[in-house]
Amino acid sequence: MVQYNFKKITVVPNGKDFVDIILSRTQRQTPTVVHKGYAISRIRQFYMRKVKYTQQNFYDKLSTIIDEFPRLDDIHPFYGDHLHVLYNKDHYKLALGQINTARNLISKVAKDYVKLLKYGDSLYRCKSLKVAALGRMCTVIKRIGPSLAYLEQIRQHMARLPSIDPNTRTILICGYPNVGKSSFINKITRADVDVQPYAFTTKSLFVGHTDYKYLRYQVIDTPGILDRPFEDRNIIEMCSITALAHLRAAVLFFLDISGSCGYSIAQQAALFHSIKSLFMNKPLMIVCNKTDLQPLEGISEEDKKLVAEMKDEAMKTVIGQGGEATDEAGVLLTMSTLTEDGVISVKNAACERLLNQRVELKMKSKKLNDCLNRFHVAMPKPRDQKERPACIPEAVLEARAKQAEADAEKQKRKLERDLENENGGAGVYSASLRKHYLLANEEWKEDIMPEILDGHNVYDFVDPDILQRLEELEREEGLRQDEEGDDDFEMDGAELSPEEQAALAEIRKKKSLLIQQHRMKKSTAESRPTVPRKFDKDKEFTSKRMGRQLSALGLDPTLAINRARSKSRGRKRERSVERGDDNGNDAMDVDEITPSKKQRRSRSLSMARSRSMSRPRSEFVPGEGFKDKPQKEQAIKLFKKSANKRNKDARRGESDRVIPTLKPKHLFSGKRSSGKTDRR
Repeated sequence: MVQYNFKKITVVPNGKDFVDIILSRTQRQTPTVVHKGYAISRIRQFYMRKVKYTQQNFYDKLSTIIDEFPRLDDIHPFYGDHLHVLYNKDHYKLALGQINTARNLISKVAKDYVKLLKYGDSLYRCKSLKVAALGRMCTVIKRIGPSLAYLEQIRQHMARLPSIDPNTRTILICGYPNVGKSSFINKITRADVDVQPYAFTTKSLFVGHTDYKYLRYQVIDTPGILDRPFEDRNIIEMCSITALAHLRAAVLFFLDISGSCGYSIAQQAALFHSIKSLFMNKPLMIVCNKTDLQPLEGISEEDKKLVAEMKDEAMKTVIGQGGEATDEAGVLLTMSTLTEDGVISVKNAACERLLNQRVELKMKSKKLNDCLNRFHVAMPKPRDQKERPACIPEAVLEARAKQAEADAEKQKRKLERDLENENGGAGVYSASLRKHYLLANEEWKEDIMPEILDGHNVYDFVDPDILQRLEELEREEGLRQDEEGDDDFEMDGAELSPEEQAALAEIRKKKSLLIQQHRMKKSTAESRPTVPRKFDKDKEFTSKRMGRQLSALGLDPTLAINRARSKSRGRKRERSVERGDDNGNDAMDVDEITPSKKQRRSRSLSMARSRSMSRPRSEFVPGEGFKDKPQKEQAIKLFKKSANKRNKDARRGESDRVIPTLKPKHLFSGKRSSGKTDRR
């Protein structure tokens, strides 16, 4: 179980926000009205209450900050040293000390000013003392503003720290940068640690969890460590050193035998010997990674000797735990995180070593003697010399044989992954979807079928009965041609007289010229300016020309010309006959004469006739969905009746669902003063 949860630490406000929070709370939670006519004891009590309330709020807020931040001397040594590495223990304690000093100063200021307020002789004097007291408290808070900002940054960083339980089963991974530590934790846990091909990708501790024999194990990925003096190591490396020093865990020292990490085996061996004092009393295993690039047997003799020395040091931890010197299988392990070869065996070996060590420690503890007398292990004894082998039913044996055959068949069959690896890997190999087609002939599966041919989609024309349909279509077309053969009339010159042939040639020539003119106009329509007809010099479209053409055809052009002129003249305001008087005088001459009722009525009728008459709403028009006029009138009546309630509620329509504010906040919130509240 995790002992420390830094995510629950309260937010630390900065100096200005701190003052605003406390003063606004004082204003809201204490009385706000006082008059000079009150008794002096009441005035003193009013301002003393404000000073005491402000001091108490400051005290509670600062006490919460001091209590919630962990005390480095009281927590687990791992967390104490880890926080010291990250934040510098001296600065951390100094900031909390300033918060504590400010709390005491505010209490002292409040105590002094309450004592002075007891002897205030007027409203003005008491108010001035209250202002001075609150001002000095706010000044103290503003002076510790940098410490508050520093603690807020620490709180935010601590909230992002991983939840590490120092007392649970833990596997610790360490080694040089870029040797495959993060890849290993990603393989065996659900952690998602960033993996990049350069050093110091991991800059802090990362935690993942895995299961082995129904037990949960905590796996910690540490940043890479370089072989240099202790004083020269940076914060990233010191995180790893802190974890190695204080956590009881099984240590996996990763060794890159291929040298692709940028460090030779000799440098990695030197690092191992420089930090081997941190491996005391911990299960230690040497893990040779990246065997896909360089197998362990292929390294040089000098490197083999260095690996053997590290293996001997790891064997000392086995002997120290009570094991035998022959248990070399779980000390030097090889694997490749790229091909996942040996990853699970490394995890199982580490979990097994750690489990055995924890069991041995518990066996040596004093608590075991209190529990042993409660257990009794029963060992069965043979009753006779007769052998009784296990009896397996025939059905089970047959099922096992079938399962074995099925497994063998699966191994023989090539999977898509195998085909992908054989044909260039991911990104190169493309799986064929045609192999599963159900066709009459297996050779047709790989035939290339065109999708687009001559601009048409081939699949639109795929039809199994297309030949039969084509024959029917041709037969029908032949029948139609035979029927229409007699009715066809082809205008050729053989049946015409010479005058008709000349007229036909003239018509065809005129038609081709018109087509050419239309095409030219269409091609230059965008660039040709629009010219008004009065500026048209050619005068191609005039009423005179139209009259001549109609006269040449033997038609009377008078009506057509008058019609064109009336359309092109435009609408003018003309006086109606009813607007004038009976004598035909102009309306301007009757300004001083008041029109009679009959004249006004005739004028309104003439105005009504000048525009289109509006159709009554209740008039029945077929096609509106009503059977007759009474049904339409009934529908209009129901519509008006349903709209009455909406009009009363000031609704815009049936879809208006607005709920008005029944109690406006500016009238029903806040503190009521002593006086009339009827308006509320």
